Amino acid sequence: MGAAGSHPRARPHHGRRRHRRPRGRRDAVDRSSHVRVSTEPGGSAGPIRVALSMLTFVPGGMGGSETYARAIAGQLAKTSAVAATAYLPASAAGSGEGLPERIISGLPSGHSTTDRLRTMAALTRRGPALRRLMGESDVVHFPFTVPAPRPARRQATVQSLHDLQHLDLPRLFSRAELLYRRSAYEGFARKADAVVTISHFAKSRMIDLLGLDAEKIHVAHLGVDSARFTPNLGERENFVLYPARGWAHKNHGRLIEAMTIARTTNPTLRLVLTGGGLDSLGVLPDWVDRRGLVPEEELTGLFRAAGVLAFPSLYEGFGLPPLEAMASGCPVAASNAGSIPEVVGDAAVLFDPLSPESIADGILQALADAPRLSALGVAHAATFTWENCLDAHLLAYAAAARTAEARR
Repeated sequence: MGAAGSHPRARPHHGRRRHRRPRGRRDAVDRSSHVRVSTEPGGSAGPIRVALSMLTFVPGGMGGSETYARAIAGQLAKTSAVAATAYLPASAAGSGEGLPERIISGLPSGHSTTDRLRTMAALTRRGPALRRLMGESDVVHFPFTVPAPRPARRQATVQSLHDLQHLDLPRLFSRAELLYRRSAYEGFARKADAVVTISHFAKSRMIDLLGLDAEKIHVAHLGVDSARFTPNLGERENFVLYPARGWAHKNHGRLIEAMTIARTTNPTLRLVLTGGGLDSLGVLPDWVDRRGLVPEEELTGLFRAAGVLAFPSLYEGFGLPPLEAMASGCPVAASNAGSIPEVVGDAAVLFDPLSPESIADGILQALADAPRLSALGVAHAATFTWENCLDAHLLAYAAAARTAEARR
């Protein structure tokens, strides 16, 4: 797993395993977590059984959502507080990150809205059989937002909803995509027993735009894999790094304008772009290195070497690359939009992403203040852990299970 500019790492396929509900104790407490999980207000025997429905997963094409889903699967594989099973399409076999997997063959896959509608149609047709397959689970969790297949009514449901970009920036979406999200995202968010989101900014937008009850929304800040990143607090190279897919809200055009401005002060400054879909940017200046998707090891090396990570995104539900850069000792200059100020705190230079001049100033400030920002960033990134992210999910599962029990 990694930022948008890297290929996710493949994991070995794990065979099927049945979880049995242990007898005796009324609660399940994970020894590695302070979170107590019980399915009823008064407690019930054994860990909650969770179906992690990842049937809309398209490996390598889902950006930060893929990083999140893989990381949560890996954390669930380590905990005894719940008994989770990953349900995956054949194209994503081995992506359960250590969870027992149930592989569903014959599902179409692809990145476009049309491809996703075909996948949804196939899952709807096979809904009864898939519900039977997941029937032993107490909670069905949709980490990729889309509720496919629709669970049985008796089961508790948890939806991961990362942001409401399509409502805040509708001009960036096609009519078909807006209709798709209105149904799969908004409609189910109102029906789910619990919603997990990844920032307080995103939670506030869900309350304001969807009218969701604040108590059913659980904020789970994403984490940084500290074992993967080794900070470089020494000399850095004279280039700006931006790892992001070529989506419109990633704002590559204004970044390139800003770099043109910054190069009047620093003429040898270069820009390195990683991520999928960068061909859509067209012809670029010769000081731009368009690398596209790169191996995880290469991206990690770029974080350690870059003079600055620039993050000019117009909208994020979270924004993980700045934290990954900080964990590598890389100074960060970032947008003041969306959740980004919440994530970077006081450890980055903030700028207006709509102003190339402001972006350029932010980059030059970060370069000039590199030693201080590097030290601040390493300490700040260390406060974001996947273990804390897991704890929020365990609380969401327990709350959803209690809600479902109350309506039976």
